[in-house]
Parts: sequence; C-alpha cells; structure tokens
Amino acid sequence: MARAAELERRCCRGLVWLTGEAGACRHAALALWQGGSWQSPLWVAPEAPRGLVEGDCLAPGRASTRLGGEQDLLVLDAVSEGAGFDPDAFGALAGTLRAGGLLVLMTPPDWGARPDADYARLAEYPFRPEQLSARYLARLAGLLDAAPEVIRWPAPGAPFLPPLLEQLPRVPAPAVDPASADPDCLTDDQAEAVARLVRQRRRRPLVITADRGRGKSAALGIACARLLAAGEAEILVTAPRPAAVESLFERLATLCPAGERHGLDFLLGDRRVRFVAPDELTRLAQAGAAGGAGARLLVDEAAAIPAALLGVWLSAFPRIAFATTVHGYEGSGRGFAVRFLPRLTREAPEWQGLHLGEPIRWAADDPLEGLVNRLLLLDAEPVPAASAMAPAWQRVMPAELARDETRLRALFGLLVQAHYRTTPADLRRLLDGPGVGIGALVSDESPVGVVLTGDEGGFDTELAERVARGERRPRGHLMAQSLAAHAGSREALTARLRRVVRIAVASSHRRAGLGRWLIEQEAEQASRDGVDLLGASFGAEPGLIAFWRSLGFVTLRLGLTRETATGEHALMVARPLTKRGEALAAELATRFQRALPGLLAFELRELSPEVAAALLSEGEGPALDAADRRDVTDVAIGHREPALARPALQALVRHALARGVPVDDESLCLLVAWGFQGASTERLAARLGLSGRREVTARLRQAAAELLAAASPAGAG
Repeated sequence: MARAAELERRCCRGLVWLTGEAGACRHAALALWQGGSWQSPLWVAPEAPRGLVEGDCLAPGRASTRLGGEQDLLVLDAVSEGAGFDPDAFGALAGTLRAGGLLVLMTPPDWGARPDADYARLAEYPFRPEQLSARYLARLAGLLDAAPEVIRWPAPGAPFLPPLLEQLPRVPAPAVDPASADPDCLTDDQAEAVARLVRQRRRRPLVITADRGRGKSAALGIACARLLAAGEAEILVTAPRPAAVESLFERLATLCPAGERHGLDFLLGDRRVRFVAPDELTRLAQAGAAGGAGARLLVDEAAAIPAALLGVWLSAFPRIAFATTVHGYEGSGRGFAVRFLPRLTREAPEWQGLHLGEPIRWAADDPLEGLVNRLLLLDAEPVPAASAMAPAWQRVMPAELARDETRLRALFGLLVQAHYRTTPADLRRLLDGPGVGIGALVSDESPVGVVLTGDEGGFDTELAERVARGERRPRGHLMAQSLAAHAGSREALTARLRRVVRIAVASSHRRAGLGRWLIEQEAEQASRDGVDLLGASFGAEPGLIAFWRSLGFVTLRLGLTRETATGEHALMVARPLTKRGEALAAELATRFQRALPGLLAFELRELSPEVAAALLSEGEGPALDAADRRDVTDVAIGHREPALARPALQALVRHALARGVPVDDESLCLLVAWGFQGASTERLAARLGLSGRREVTARLRQAAAELLAAASPAGAG
C-alpha cells in the first residue's frame, strides 16, 4: 500500500495526539485503523470498541505480554470512561512500534486538569482518586504541546491518514552496508555482539549494553543458533520474565528450522536452549545442579535482576554474558553499573564490555524514541555537582518539581541509578502520590542524595481490627498492614508510621556518610511531624542490616519467601520517634526475636547464615554459664556428639554475637547453619568441600573451639 510504504520509507515513527470527547476520539481512531492496511495493529483500552477483531485489543495491565513483538499501529485510549494513562503500558508498548508505525494517544482536550481513571491505582486509603493532584498528567500535556515532532489531531472532523503523513518528520533512511560480514545480523553492532558471544572464553564475562530496539535479545538468539550448530549441548537463558526473551527464541527458531520449541525449551536433536527463572536458577546453582565446567548462561535484562543473584551465577558459570538495557522501564544500566560491575571487576577482572548503539527497529534519530524518553524520563541520569561544595539539606515539594523539569530529571535520575527497577509509574507517584515526602542533599544546586518517604497508619480502632483479622485490605500502607497481618499488631495500624521508600546517593558522593545524614534529617522531620515510627523495608543483606541497625532501627519482620524483585527476603525495620513508638517497636522486636529460632529451623532454613547471624545479633546475648562452657568444651576438645550439646552451641553463637564477633565469621556462620537452621551433613559437606559426616563433625568441633576462644574474655577458660 502506498501510504504504508511512505511511512516505512521515512524509517521513523510518529506520535499522533488525538484530543476530544471520548466518542469523537474513538470514531476518528477507528477511521484511521480501518483506513490503512496495518499488518499488526493494537488497540490498548480496558474494553475493546465495537468492530475490532478479538485479540486486537489489549488491557493496559497486560502490556508486558506484547514485549518482544512488533506493532505498526498503536492506539492508546486514555479518554474513554474507565480508561486512563498507564505509564508502564505506554513505556512498554512504545518500544514495540517499528519503523513506519504510528502511536495514537487519545486524551481529553483538557488533559491534566484532573486525575484520570488510572489514578485509582495511586489513591491510597483514605484518599479517593479525584482528591489527588494531576501534576504528572499536566506535565505530559505540556511536553506534548511543546514538542514539534508531535502530530496534533483534534477530534471531530479531522481528516486522517494523508494529512498525518504530511506532518511526519522526514528522517533519512539508515545506510545499509551491503558488505556486512554477518548475513543474519541487521547491524554491525549486532554482528560484533554475536561474534563475541560465540567465541567467548572461560572466565571472560561479557556485558552487552544497549538502549531499547538495538537487537540485543535477537543477538543472543543468533548466538544460541551458532553454538547449537557447533555442538554445544545446553545453553541456559534467564531474564526477569519469559516474555523478555521472546525475540531470542523467535530468532533461534528462524535460524534452526529443524528444531522444536516446547514451552521454554528449544530442542535441536539432543541439544537445547533452556529458559530458567531467576529464583529457580539460583536454587539450582547453589545446590550444584546448574553451572560447573563447560556450562554457559545468557542473562537478558540483567539490570532488572538483583545483583546478589547475578553474583551467584557469576561464580557458578565459567561462561556467562549479561545483556542489559541502558535506559529502560524495567531496569537501568546505570544502576547495574553501580551495583554489580564493581563485584564483576573484583571476581573477573578480564570481563569485556560491548555497547550496541545502532537501532534496528527504527532510524537512528527517530523522533518518537527521544519523545518517549522525555515524557517518561527513561534516560534520566544524575547531574554531577559542578563544585565540591558541602551539600545542604532541603525539603522538596512535588509541586516545585513539577514546574522544574531540570531539577526533576536530576532527582529522578538519582532514584533510577540506585534502584533495580524504577518504572514510569514511579514518576507519577513522585509527583502525585498521597503522603509522599521528598528530602534532598544539594551541592551547587545539584541533588547528590535523596530520600523518598510515604506516610502510613493512622487508622481508627474499628478499621484496624478488621484489617488485622483479614476482613479489609485498604489500598497502600504496605508496612503497617504487613505488621498487622503477620504480627497481629493493631497498634501498627493506629500509630503513625513513615516509611522510607527509596534512598539514593550519587556515586560520586558515596562513602561520605550522606546516607546516614539523609536518614537522620528525615528522622528529625518525622519527629517534628508527630510520627511514631520511621520505618523501612528492603532485601535482607548483612551490609544493609548493619547500616540500618547503626542508625537505631530494629527488625520487626522478615518475609518467609524471597521477593521476586530482589531475590532476597524482605526485612522490615523501624526506629521509634515517640514514647508510643518506643513501646510498639519494643513489642514487635521482642515478638520477632522470640519467633526467630523456630523460623530458622523450619520456614527460613534456606536463609543465608550471614543474614541469620545478623538477625540473631539483635537478640539478647546472655553470658555462657559454667554448664554451657563445659558442654562446648566437651564438643571442641573431647568426643561429645555436637547434636547432644546443641543448646549450649546455640548459646555460644548468641554470646559470640553479643561480644562483637562479625556476622560473616566462617565458624560463626557454620554453627548458625547447623545449630539454628538444621543444615544436613550433606549440605554442610557441599558448602565446605568436605567428603562426609566425619569431616563435617571435625569441622564443627573446630568451629566451636574457635568461637569459644573469640567470644571469651582474656584469661577465661
């Protein structure tokens, strides 16, 4: 078709901003839909309009199911009744639009004047959506109105496709190198990535970074096809979601037509490419069932996977490649660089990096890519301070940020850099979320540290009782409701709690105590505001536990399963700010410590011994009595069976922790794993590299002797 060919000839993508009343917008968009020979159109709305074929309409919440696919027309309905602008869906689907495609965004003519239907997900109890501000939507409308590359289409009465084509920017077609060395690759960048993957050597990890649409996942698929053809028996692949590697499997199937795909496996004779979810892969690697000599692992969207899991895989797989998006809605390559690359450099100093810069789905200076990045701040990065001025504390108002795009970009860039997964919806929460508080450390007008908080609790007694019994579940109040549901605390709901949602410090200012300063300033502000508890929730890791504990926070709860987002157990801590807060924190901490030994023996048997030791260190550390010392000595230098002295060895562990023995001490962790978590002889033997029960028992005796010596005062026997 000539008009579709014109779109493709320009090698660009356009955003059409269709404004008007709901019915007029739908009528105009349907005319465009039916007036073009679109190959893969998609209508995004809570409900499909009449006349659409089943499967052509997608609810915004299911946007991730289309990742890895391609569209040539996207219609996003943010105007109909019940419809709103879903930032995450917009970010996800914009990257699926190929060159020559149109993204049609339907909004009311006064978009940004009030919250839309999607704000129902943002309205935490007791707020209703209509009570919230709409600064985020007003910002989007202002940016679209000022963007010359946006095609404005007021409804009704506007002609559709030909006039729209005239408004599209003219972008030169990318030059195609006919002498490209690899016929399976679309760019030289992609060919180089495939070549490096195929010839990768042991202990030479490869890190591939790229913005969206550069073909990194397809490069992984091409490399898999080459490796299978060369006789490699098995290649493991992982990513935050199976949909993230769909293009990998599609490219693999194209290049290996004799192969067969079965779910998340691709088989070519007796060889295969196998997708394994991150948590399962970690379990297999720690059990020795994945990895080892000759094993290969390809990790896609690595920035959206916790650094702790990446580290486990790095140790287990001699050949491993990490592919990650630099600016994306699921994870930032900047955060990946800050969190994981230092460890990678320590453990594999000869790792290699490769950046893919040339786009495949669209032209190099495609106008839509830059526009989406500006709208969602996908490419936001911290701004380096121009001087070495000492930072100053500031309370930042969301209304001020909404009016200052430069400041907003710099502050949001800090949050993106410091967190595994910052989504477009987080920007909306920053500007319009109820109870959001922002504190910043600013040096020479540039933010070098930021703390983001949310207010929780304050329920009346009747509602608190119903929530604690599981009869009500008001939106939001994550920490307060969790403490009520799992610890049975009604007081956690009626008290006022302020939760630290995010804390970030610029990489150039780390190790300077700014994180402590941020929390201390926030604690002072919360105290002035009459807040009872300052709380936080994070993935349990010894370093983080030590940081929060040093600031006066105590552990109130530990999740029994690993969080999908972090790969770690969620830990909740709090610092009391009032007399009421002191009583509540003391009660919850005491109950947690009472339950901890039982949890470690059963539900938390797989918890890291270092984390278990850090949690045990918060409990009481009574002095060893004479009988305990005798029992421990009988194990350490005699022939007494360790299992018969388990209570004394448990007391030794707590005593040692109270006397300051580090939580990562090897002997301490061994006794924690054996004495509190019931680790089997086989598991301990695998961990220590020993042959069996006799050697494990000998090592337990040695650990008891070392810990007794370390935990005893000078001169004690």
